[in-house]
Amino acid sequence: MTQWVENPTGGRDRGPAALARAWLEVVTNPRRFFEHGVAPGDQAPGLVFAMTVVVIEEATRFALVPGAAPSLGGRPALAAVFGLALAALFVTPAVLHLTGALQTVLLMPVVPDRAGTSETVQVIAYATAPCVFAGIPSPTLRVACAAYGAVLFVVGLRTVHDTSTLRAAVAGAIPAALVFGYGFRGSAALAELVVWNANEVCFRVAELGAKVCVTV
Repeated sequence: MTQWVENPTGGRDRGPAALARAWLEVVTNPRRFFEHGVAPGDQAPGLVFAMTVVVIEEATRFALVPGAAPSLGGRPALAAVFGLALAALFVTPAVLHLTGALQTVLLMPVVPDRAGTSETVQVIAYATAPCVFAGIPSPTLRVACAAYGAVLFVVGLRTVHDTSTLRAAVAGAIPAALVFGYGFRGSAALAELVVWNANEVCFRVAELGAKVCVTV
């Protein structure tokens, strides 16, 4: 189930410039990125990448969404720092590795000859790149971030595990829903935008105060 490498080689460079370059590469040319930027056992840059995305996303949400920051004894600044540290240092690594293990299990029936769990964890980490903007209080933007993150995730699975798009999408559906739908609140944002009536589906564009309905 797991394929760990004791002495990892290759993978991403370290440092702030490398993080920014990785973000730009994964959102603009994901296939090339996943072909060359993911290496067996080299999880550290991916983990730092995901932690950075979560810190920026949560810090933005705390700053712009009233009541989003945790409360800690009447010290909002300290509470915000504590919340960011908790999300980055504990929640993010746990979610990455648990989701990576789940994804490995789901890949078994459809991709027998696959890469290791380490590469899967890296794919999840780098696919979070668009969610750096998910903390902005715009349900439309949050849905777009979550949707593009899910697309990057499928592209990463297809590339790293050398499989078809269909198999990657089928195997990655549940993990993508957990990470991008629940973790980054894409499902909640979509629920804010979509209104189901008896004979029509309406999509609300909150920023424009408009609503588009489609008869079904």
